[in-house]
Amino acid sequence: MKIKTALILCAGYGKRLNPITLKTPKPLLRLNNMTLLQSCINLIENLGIRKILINTFYLNKKISNYLKNNKFMSEIQIIDDGEFILNTGGGILNMIKQSSDENFLIFNPDTVWSKNYKKEIIKMERFYFSKNLNNVLMLVNKNQCFDKKLAADFTLQNNLISKTTNNDLIYIGCQILNKKIFKNYKVYNFSIVKIWDNLIKKKKLFGFKSFNKFYHLTDLSVFKKLQDL
Repeated sequence: MKIKTALILCAGYGKRLNPITLKTPKPLLRLNNMTLLQSCINLIENLGIRKILINTFYLNKKISNYLKNNKFMSEIQIIDDGEFILNTGGGILNMIKQSSDENFLIFNPDTVWSKNYKKEIIKMERFYFSKNLNNVLMLVNKNQCFDKKLAADFTLQNNLISKTTNNDLIYIGCQILNKKIFKNYKVYNFSIVKIWDNLIKKKKLFGFKSFNKFYHLTDLSVFKKLQDL
């Protein structure tokens, strides 16, 4: 991998998984006796990336204690959102400001990550650099989703993302972004979707298809079903 730094978004409240997230942050929930955060870190390390930035806010001490008590190969740095939660866009910008790198591989840990994604992420990175892009989102067809209630977000044609009445693709929580796309933004509470929507208008938001089955902790009922697998 050319990309040297990965980001993991761990600041959210996980309200749709209440009451279990009242005392345990969502990234520390366990499936197959492994936390979602560990599964995500394992994949990143399997890709050969050794620098990880993690943002925190809600129950942040539980995440920092977990990382202190578990040894990983990577250099992991926690960057707290601060006094107020920053949402996905603000959280990413706050993290990349702490790094001299230009390109970042970014994960949402509420997807159940596995080594099955390694080849696809390597191909996505190759596509990103070969086309000299500043963004690419990993998408999956809604038919590949474990949670059949999830609505499709996007349409993809020639790797260009749009929104139509026939959306059939869902963002799975993995993207590559370049610092440049944040140049007109300051650190505050905003969603990364704001940047995506601006890029869609300019016909400059790119996607890459995954063919793995997509497991995502949408809510408590899905979490319970995943535990039964």
